[in-house]
Amino acid sequence: MTRSPAGRFAPSPSADLHIGNLRTAVLAWLFARSTGRRFLMRVEDLDYRTDSDIAARQLADLAALGLTWDGPAEYQSAHRERYDRVIDRLVSDDMVYECYCSRKDIAQAPRAPHAPQGAYPGICRDLTDAERAVRRRETGRPPALRLRTDVLTYTVTDLLHGEHTGIVDDFVVRRGDGVPAYNLAVVVDDAAAGIDQVVRGDDLLSSSPRQAYLARLLGHPEPVYAHVPLVLNTDGARLAKRDGAVTLAEIGVPRALRQIADSLGYDAGDVGGMLAEFDPEALPHRPWIYLPA
Repeated sequence: MTRSPAGRFAPSPSADLHIGNLRTAVLAWLFARSTGRRFLMRVEDLDYRTDSDIAARQLADLAALGLTWDGPAEYQSAHRERYDRVIDRLVSDDMVYECYCSRKDIAQAPRAPHAPQGAYPGICRDLTDAERAVRRRETGRPPALRLRTDVLTYTVTDLLHGEHTGIVDDFVVRRGDGVPAYNLAVVVDDAAAGIDQVVRGDDLLSSSPRQAYLARLLGHPEPVYAHVPLVLNTDGARLAKRDGAVTLAEIGVPRALRQIADSLGYDAGDVGGMLAEFDPEALPHRPWIYLPA
């Protein structure tokens, strides 16, 4: 059965949502609802640092703002078999290889002159079985699995940033601890849910070429991207607890909605009113500097 198009918000429950996260969630909801898409909620809880109590508070905060989503929130931890099936397919098609590299190994490795800055230098890509066994003995740790890519870069089109070309190296699809990597999980989940619109903070713009490339490789359509500006403190850094009142519990719902609306230039003080005013072409392209006082 073909699913109707959808957008989504996908928080990781490692900390309570701050005003920047909440603003991005509102924008993701506005993008989806203004285009007649379903809006889905996905809790990205594969990482060991996530917490179910925090996840519950995040969902409660989003609902308190007036955001609605279609169907229950989905938890990544309930779908490990979904990722394992895709990884098994990549293994059987010889599209991945074992990697025993530490971050130090990668940082110190020589790079080819044509390789993009920051790309994985291919240390483990062409090892023989004997060389792989040596690496396994030397490191004493289980390997990650890296995708064997056939490009160095990939270009996506973003509604706010236009064409963006970024690195597509041999990125990790399963970590050494056996956990599916973010870049794989997000692509698999989006395809499974029929998500064709991805709205998120522009700190994740650099991830989109890898994810779009993997989607194409797996036979899925690439989503429409919109990477929205972050919310920063007065020092130009990402918001943190030290910046004062930044969570919904500290700010309060009416004030948080007013702050978000003001940052977008809207008169409305609720998400329904913001939807009536929403114009993606008029969105700010610069970060919002947050003043908690």
